[in-house]
Amino acid sequence: MSDSLVCVSDYERQAQRLLPKSVFDYYFSGADEQQTLRDNVAAFARWCLYPRVLRDVSSVDMSTTVLGQRVSMPICVAATAMQRMAHPDGETATARACLSCDTGMMLSSWATSTIEQVAEAAPGAVRWMQLYIYKDRALTQSLVRRAEEAGYKGIFVTVDTPYLGRRRDDVRNRFKLPSHLRMANFETPDLAFSSKEGYGEDSGLAVYVTQAIDATVKWDDIAWLKKMTFLPVVVKGVLTAEDAKEALKYGVDGILVSNHGARQLDGVPATIDALPEVVEAVEGKVDVFMDGGVRKGTDVLKALALGAKAVFVGRPVLWGLACEGDKGVSNVLEILREELHRALALTADVQMFRNTKVVFVGLAAFGIAPCHTSIAIWTLKPQDVVPNIYEKMFRFTFRNAKKTSLALKKKMATIADERHLWFPCYDIH
Repeated sequence: MSDSLVCVSDYERQAQRLLPKSVFDYYFSGADEQQTLRDNVAAFARWCLYPRVLRDVSSVDMSTTVLGQRVSMPICVAATAMQRMAHPDGETATARACLSCDTGMMLSSWATSTIEQVAEAAPGAVRWMQLYIYKDRALTQSLVRRAEEAGYKGIFVTVDTPYLGRRRDDVRNRFKLPSHLRMANFETPDLAFSSKEGYGEDSGLAVYVTQAIDATVKWDDIAWLKKMTFLPVVVKGVLTAEDAKEALKYGVDGILVSNHGARQLDGVPATIDALPEVVEAVEGKVDVFMDGGVRKGTDVLKALALGAKAVFVGRPVLWGLACEGDKGVSNVLEILREELHRALALTADVQMFRNTKVVFVGLAAFGIAPCHTSIAIWTLKPQDVVPNIYEKMFRFTFRNAKKTSLALKKKMATIADERHLWFPCYDIH
C-alpha cells in the first residue's frame, strides 16, 4: 500500500475508505460550519517562501530541541484522542513510530492506551503528556504523577476547552467510543467515557466534557500546576498576544499556538496567521510551538520561519495509523521530513530555519489584488525580536499601495488593530 501513498492527502483519502464513518467523522471534523477547519490548511497558501540561490545546500541539519529534549526534526506528534479507533495498537503504535523516526510524541489524556503502556511500548522515546484540568483536582494531579513516574518530559495543558465545541457530525452520529474501548487512563465508567454510559441525543463526548472538565479554570490554576510538578509546563491553545503575555506572568515554559484543530470555536484565526503575534509577544522568553493544518513540508518551513520552534501534527498521524499502523505513522512522518528537507535545500536555508523570507500575500477576500511591481516584503526570523510589526507592515502597505481609498485604509487599520491579518502591498481592483 505504501508505494501508492506518497503524500499526506493520499493517506487521508485511504483512511476515509478504511475507517467507519463515525470514526473518520470524529477525527476529521471541526466546529460548526468548519470555516476554521478549512482555513487552517488553506492559510498556508497566503504565505509565500522567497528562496535564495547559489548556496551550498549539500548538508541540511533538521535536528532541534523541544523542552530540552533533542529530536531529529522539528515535526512532532500532537495529542489526538482515542487512537485505537483507528488501529488496534493505537497509541502504542504511534509511540513505536516516533521512536523509529527519532521524534517526540504528545500523549492525549483521552488515550485508549494507558500512560504506562505507551511508555513501555517505546522505551527511550521522547514523550510529553497532554492534560485537561478536571473538576476532580486529585485526579488531575494523579495523571501528572503517573506521567512523571513513566518518564514523560513535559506537560502540555489544554486551556481552550472549558466546554466542547459543537461538532455537528458527532452530534448526528451520537458519537461515543466503540463498546470494546475506553479512555484507558481512568478507572470509573463515567470518566473512562465508556459506551455503557448513557449520553442522550448529543455527542457523547460533549456530555462527558461538561460533566468532567472544569469550566472554572483560570490562570491561577496554571500556577497551581507549575508548583505541583517538576516537569516543564506548556499552555496549549493560545491565539493572542494578550494571552501569551499573561502566560509569561505565570511562568510557563512554552506556548503552543493552537485552535484545537479547529474543533472548538469556528471563526478563529488559522494558527499560521496567529503565530507571528504570539512570537512577537513573548520576545524570545519561551519557545513557541504550533499545530493545525500542517500537511506538507513547506507548511512546516513557513511555521518555523515565522518563529515556531517546532510543529505538531495530529490528523496526518491518524491517517497513517489507520492505513498501516506504526508503519503508516512512520511513513507519514518520513514524508514530512523529506518534504521539509527539500524545502530547506530549495530555499537555501540550512542554518536552522533562520534565513527564510515569508511574505503574506492573501487579501482576495477584500477585493484587493497584489501589486506585483512594488510588493512589500516582511521577513520574520525566529532569533529576532520584532517590535511594532503591525505599524511597520502598514507603513509599507500605505507607502506602496496604489489607488487605496481612505475608507479602505481605515478598514484595514481596524482589522490590524484587532490583529487578525498582516498586509503587504496591494492594489484595489
